[in-house]
Amino acid sequence: MVGPERPQIVLFGSSIVQYSFTDRGWGATLADLYSRTADIILRGYAGWNSRFALKVLDQVFPKDAVIQPSLVIVYFGGNDSTHPHPSGHGPHVPLSEFIENMRKIGEHLLSLSDKTRVIFLTPPPMNEKQIQIVFGDAMRGRSNELCRPYAEELLNLCREINVKGIDIWTAIQQQDDWLNSCFTDGIHFTAKASEVVVKEILKVVQEADWKPSLYWKSLPVEFPFDFDVPNSISLYDLELTRNNQFELPHPGSLCDQELTRNEQQLEPQHPVSLSDHELTRNEQQLDPPHPVSLCDHEQLEPPPPTARL
Repeated sequence: MVGPERPQIVLFGSSIVQYSFTDRGWGATLADLYSRTADIILRGYAGWNSRFALKVLDQVFPKDAVIQPSLVIVYFGGNDSTHPHPSGHGPHVPLSEFIENMRKIGEHLLSLSDKTRVIFLTPPPMNEKQIQIVFGDAMRGRSNELCRPYAEELLNLCREINVKGIDIWTAIQQQDDWLNSCFTDGIHFTAKASEVVVKEILKVVQEADWKPSLYWKSLPVEFPFDFDVPNSISLYDLELTRNNQFELPHPGSLCDQELTRNEQQLEPQHPVSLSDHELTRNEQQLDPPHPVSLCDHEQLEPPPPTARL
């Protein structure tokens, strides 16, 4: 391994985790915040559900590892909550099995060491109309009606097994015009939604009664030397202040800025395999297709207040 040894923060989950390092994603932002204090380790697997995660749990998090993670942030549920496919195949996992799988994941992670902390992220809401526009029938079977109980029951499980839970389901819907501003394709996050996730994570970590604290400003900065030049800016102070927008609370959030990440939408696709999707998901960055704006389709409308998801 590369030294010196630092705390390890592992992100474990499906595509919401795997793609979290894409263009101001929440994983990339955490890596930036912790760049001289802890290592952010990505273990994301697009298309996976909690059943797949359970099968590889001992390989990803072996109990006999010399160094155990200080914090594991886990996300599953969006794929589990899809409608069952008539063939009996597909990512769907019944709610009762999903909760039992997440219980086993949480208990395994907590058993790694007495210093390993765990955070579960709930499934977020989605923009069903945008999913249809972008993917056509390739992502059929996803809906907020099916997803909501998975988020609610996961929070109940967190309280039961003493794992920190973050209600991404609610946090996303509290954003202005969340249907149109928080998703690149109806499922995955824009920079605005990723900032929401980061701030929710930082709030939990800052308020948690963990010893030692894992909050980014509480950890020692690695090699905090300066050049001792009179009247110069301290490198140590600069490291602690360069991301002040993530101080909690802090006015003038980046969420208030207009964000335009991935405004070009993909043409509706025929059903594709996960491997095909993984190989092509960044093609528009290398060879951009003719853009298809959401303005060319029916404008997405947020639900009325009485129908909040």
